[in-house]
Amino acid sequence: MPSSRDSLAQRLSLRADSAVLLVALTHSSYAAEHDCQSNERLEFLGDAVVDLAIADLIVTAYPALDEGSGSLVRSRVVNEEALAEAATRLDLARYLRVGRGEIKSRGLERPSMLADAFEAVVAAVYLERGFDAARSFVREILGDDVAVAARAPDEVDPKTRLRQWAEASGRGTPTYALTSSGPAHSTTFEATVTVDGVVRGVGRGRSKKGAESEAARAAWEGRDDA
Repeated sequence: MPSSRDSLAQRLSLRADSAVLLVALTHSSYAAEHDCQSNERLEFLGDAVVDLAIADLIVTAYPALDEGSGSLVRSRVVNEEALAEAATRLDLARYLRVGRGEIKSRGLERPSMLADAFEAVVAAVYLERGFDAARSFVREILGDDVAVAARAPDEVDPKTRLRQWAEASGRGTPTYALTSSGPAHSTTFEATVTVDGVVRGVGRGRSKKGAESEAARAAWEGRDDA
């Protein structure tokens, strides 16, 4: 059974008994088994809210980015992988209501389910507290990812670039190790990347993805092609 929603509701500044939040946390598999409303419509709405919130952040905080660069930044932040990681940082899997089949098939580990849940939760914040609150929440969760992408919007993702170099030079695939510190609402992650048995880079960030990207960037900049 899902854990009590009290802590999540508090994190979102919503009532613990919010009917909208309950729907946001209800997967279609659970809805089919219990004849109740799923979060699919909220996911549809949340997708638009997240997109607008990130576009607003790019335009207001990064005036040097033109339309093309801004679109590249947004695409690197508003995607299934990034939103699934955001859901993981919120521990949404702990609160989601899913059907028995999804539990057996470990559906709660699927990025698509987690990303959809994140968008549905954003929609719940929007409906309960308005766009300003939803925008602030999205910025808080994804702002660091935008900052990383905005540094070089048209470059290949640092992790992809490092992997391509390591594999092409016969060093194998890079591996990452993560540690975290700080309270749940303000966790800092530290990542180390190892290539061919050697620690090549260290990075820090508010998200796992951001920390790994910074570690990969450090490894790439300090690489030795010999």
